[in-house]
Amino acid sequence: MRISMATFFPQSVTALDSPLYGRSFADDKMRELFSAQSFISRCVETEVALARAQARLGIIPEDAAAGITAAARTFAPEMERLRDDTEIVGYPILPLVEQLSAHAGEAGKYLHWGATTQDIMDTATVLQIRDGLALISRRIESVRKALAALARNHRDTPMAGRTHLQHALPVTFGYKAAVWLSAFDRHAARLEEISPRVLVVEFSGASGTLASLGTRGLDVQRELARELNLGVPSITWHSARDAVAETVQFLALVSGSLGKLAMDISIMMTTELGEVAEPFVRHRGASSTMPQKQNPVSCELILAGARIVRNHATSMLDAMIHDFERATGPWHLEWSAVPEGFAVASGILYQAEFMLGGLQVFPDRMRENLDHSRGLIVAEAVMMALAPHTGRKEAHDIVYLGCRRAVEDKTGLFEVLRTMPEVAKPLGEEALRDLTDPRNYLGSAGAMVDNVLGGR
Repeated sequence: MRISMATFFPQSVTALDSPLYGRSFADDKMRELFSAQSFISRCVETEVALARAQARLGIIPEDAAAGITAAARTFAPEMERLRDDTEIVGYPILPLVEQLSAHAGEAGKYLHWGATTQDIMDTATVLQIRDGLALISRRIESVRKALAALARNHRDTPMAGRTHLQHALPVTFGYKAAVWLSAFDRHAARLEEISPRVLVVEFSGASGTLASLGTRGLDVQRELARELNLGVPSITWHSARDAVAETVQFLALVSGSLGKLAMDISIMMTTELGEVAEPFVRHRGASSTMPQKQNPVSCELILAGARIVRNHATSMLDAMIHDFERATGPWHLEWSAVPEGFAVASGILYQAEFMLGGLQVFPDRMRENLDHSRGLIVAEAVMMALAPHTGRKEAHDIVYLGCRRAVEDKTGLFEVLRTMPEVAKPLGEEALRDLTDPRNYLGSAGAMVDNVLGGR
């Protein structure tokens, strides 16, 4: 079924559909999966599957199902008429069924047998979600591979760890990448857990009881699910939207993890730090007036996208609050939250694939920044070594005094501590020199990287 939208869509007013920004926020593959064309096609697919399922059960004539199936192959809806009728009805299914039924001739009399509008729309959305999750899965896998490569290649590349934007203790860049990676490993597991809950058919009739099909309703539901390769729900979910909401919350979690790494990378790209840089592409991130600039374009898009998806996740929590057996309004929130959530989440995953796959890492700058505090970053190492001799609190106070002197004198921690008998005498100068070298205080960072990488 080919559908032209040339005259169907109104002028774009959103960033997602903007001719300027659209491809920055939403990748073309996900846009295709959640387009209006796709939704209409999935609605028609559901109607055809319903007819075929009912024919196999003897509920409608087999030749009617065959006629509906054949008609769908050549069906081209009149989009302007469908748009206008949808504005009047409030939903597109009745107008769509009228057009398809007319196109199918006599067979059309058996179209939409025992179904209600939300049955078709929900099932069509689930089919879109199935394809969308498959693309999200592939994009997550690409991000995981890129992060695994960074973790492996920089397992032992020392750099400053930072808490509250201050030097804390040394880490390695591989450790940092492995922390990012661990989140996406969990997201991959979450996706597998979510799929059986959301990828289920919806076919329940007007109030959800399938009364229009007498005692055959559940048989049709099971056969329709088999036709579409979807799961069978335990009961109607017209007004129980937790699975759809969970799916968008999952997208928000993925986007939040992308935002975390984008925040880190954008700060590490600052001129003062200069520890990493996004892949070089001529004029990417360029300023209109400052030729030296390479702005963190992918990071910026990821950070903005993460917040957009978060807002859709919030909308989905509101969309869960339905009244009785068919909601008065909340369902409509999904029409924006689901497709836009998928589009933006996939778009920023694509940005992350690009950025991480070609990320420039500068170990020398990491080492320079690590040494910036002249050993203060490993004051804890000295304190812990001194504690068995003096007690932990006393050791803390002694090393704290040494740190203050180093800051005031603008000298290295080793140079100060070697002059303090209460430190130099119990530890010795050679051990003190080792203790104040940040490269010697990486803890279990390497082993943790290995744990995350496993057999990768």
